[in-house]
Amino acid sequence: MAVRRHRKQRGFTLIEIMVVVVIIGVLGAMVIPQFMSRPDQAKVTAARTDIQALSTALEMYRLDNFSYPSSQQGLEALVRQPTGLPPARNWNPSGYLKALPSDPWGTPYQYLSPGTGSAPYDLYSYGADGMPGGVDFAADIDSRATD
Repeated sequence: MAVRRHRKQRGFTLIEIMVVVVIIGVLGAMVIPQFMSRPDQAKVTAARTDIQALSTALEMYRLDNFSYPSSQQGLEALVRQPTGLPPARNWNPSGYLKALPSDPWGTPYQYLSPGTGSAPYDLYSYGADGMPGGVDFAADIDSRATD
């Protein structure tokens, strides 16, 4: 015959449970903010990648047509043959992009030619806030920052 021993089961006290909850809360307060900014960082990285791809397409356009599209012609000149000045006499019939991307926040990329200062063009996204200026993830992202 097996002799069963009855042990007194001991549970957790309220204080022990509260200590564990506080520790989890402190860890959560330190770790969660680091993960919360990851989607914003991913969007900034995606915008920089798009701007680099658009810059490359603009360079190919310039090599074929000897100038960048004007502000009036815009980035649409990379998808469809533009009209107006400067003429795109050697425009690639396949285009330079299949479609124009929007920035990760759903706003069209901004293009200005000639650019400010000595830049041949300005290519940028207004960032998360969709307005000029801003800080952190709302800061403007431009072609000069991706070089």
